[in-house]
Amino acid sequence: MATPILIVALAELYSERAGQVNIGLDGIMAFGALVGFLTSYITGNPYLGVLAGGIAGLLINMVYAFCTITLGAEQIVYGMAINIFAPALASFIYKIYFGISSTLAQATLMKVMPIPILSKIPILGPVLFNHTIIVYLAYLLVPFTYVFFTKTKPGLNYRAVGEYPKAAESLGINVVRQKYIACMICGALAGMGGAYLTTCYISTYSDGVVSGRGFIALSAVIFGRWMPGGVLMAALLFALIIYYEKTNMEECL
Repeated sequence: MATPILIVALAELYSERAGQVNIGLDGIMAFGALVGFLTSYITGNPYLGVLAGGIAGLLINMVYAFCTITLGAEQIVYGMAINIFAPALASFIYKIYFGISSTLAQATLMKVMPIPILSKIPILGPVLFNHTIIVYLAYLLVPFTYVFFTKTKPGLNYRAVGEYPKAAESLGINVVRQKYIACMICGALAGMGGAYLTTCYISTYSDGVVSGRGFIALSAVIFGRWMPGGVLMAALLFALIIYYEKTNMEECL
């Protein structure tokens, strides 16, 4: 449950570090979920589904990038526009392809890949080392992001664009290009986070499959104080709360 929140929260972290506050994560996730599902359904390959979801998210976020960077429009307004436009487009494409039916199409789910030896550790093994490859990549992305932003020159230049754009420009950094790159990274990761839901978590797509996870990821970035480690802890905390809420609802039913 933490994985899609973590991936999308890191997507927002990359965006905000370049000065782009993108609240359209829910919409990007929804479109990535639909494209990921369709690709997995047609090809039978969930790995291609995740890749396609990332590409779809990138393309959708380019609308936001063009309007906010090139045209200088308000970021919050166009983020909300993405939240309205992308899920509606995803729903329209799904109904065009499958028609209106009471039954949901099912696709192939990504198989779990237990890590040898580590997955046999009592208690911790099944919790940490018995997942799909996307889960492992999501957690590896946390230390990579930390090292990139704090220990590398490109990462420091990246942060400078968001914190001091005029100073960064005076040093010869192309601010506009860096902001576009940030939006591309954000869109791709958010799309992959959405595709995770329909290729690794559940085997179908339906309206509302994202269930507000984009807004939860946005909260995780703030709660984690814009640091990768903090974002990870926040994602795990929110996922734990969602799990217990879901469990209580099932018990009530």
